[in-house]
Amino acid sequence: MRLFEVLSAIDAANGADPRRTPEGKPVELDHAERMTAWVLRLNPNVSDLLQIAARGQHIERWTSPRTAYPEGRAGYLKWREDLKLFHARRVAERMAESGYGADEINRVAALITKAAHRAGDPEGLILEDALCLVFLETQFKDLLAKTPEDKMSGILKKTWQKMSPAGRVAAQSLPLSPAEQKALSKALTS
Repeated sequence: MRLFEVLSAIDAANGADPRRTPEGKPVELDHAERMTAWVLRLNPNVSDLLQIAARGQHIERWTSPRTAYPEGRAGYLKWREDLKLFHARRVAERMAESGYGADEINRVAALITKAAHRAGDPEGLILEDALCLVFLETQFKDLLAKTPEDKMSGILKKTWQKMSPAGRVAAQSLPLSPAEQKALSKALTS
């Protein structure tokens, strides 16, 4: 019951995203559903807390646009760090409303802020794999079209390095375009 309640609250928040996918779905709602699907595909027996972290990973992300931060790498990194804390806080609020305790909320925050991933936590690794897989599914094609080859190669190398062996196997099963396959192959062999 609590799980359904908090996931529904996250979905309601993400359903307010004014941006739309080509299919007309709110962007962050689509992202949240893809994250959940990948987490469950990678391990159907994950905890409820990992499911919450997956669903809330980008909660209300559109409310903090990248353009609100300075240009360049430092501005980008500050934006990303602030977003992690924002997402963790917004999910924590919904969890508390649904009756979750401090330990559970802190666990989800560790997953969302990537502290669990940095510590080598198995659920943190699954969540990072899901993030990378959703990136490859939904953003890779557009980013490839507008990013210089050497920069794209670096992005793909970093993405691949963050993934577990299971995540890499899943990535190799994605229906990538020939251009995407070529860019990924080149990045991984250079």
